[in-house]
Amino acid sequence: MSPKTLRYTAGQIIKIIKSIGFSLSRQSGSHMIFHNGKGVRITIPKHSSKILHPKIVKNILRDAEIE
Repeated sequence: MSPKTLRYTAGQIIKIIKSIGFSLSRQSGSHMIFHNGKGVRITIPKHSSKILHPKIVKNILRDAEIE
């Protein structure tokens, strides 16, 4: 049995990645683009308080090197 992916809103993900050193670089419409000191870029779709799809959360966490 595979572990269940947790559901997060964009606001929750933003708090997590800001705490590990990412900062908001720019925003294009509803997409917020964050960078860190290593040059890693993460784009987060911010649609009010909707829960992000598990695949999007998985990709964001993988790009940010969070397990």
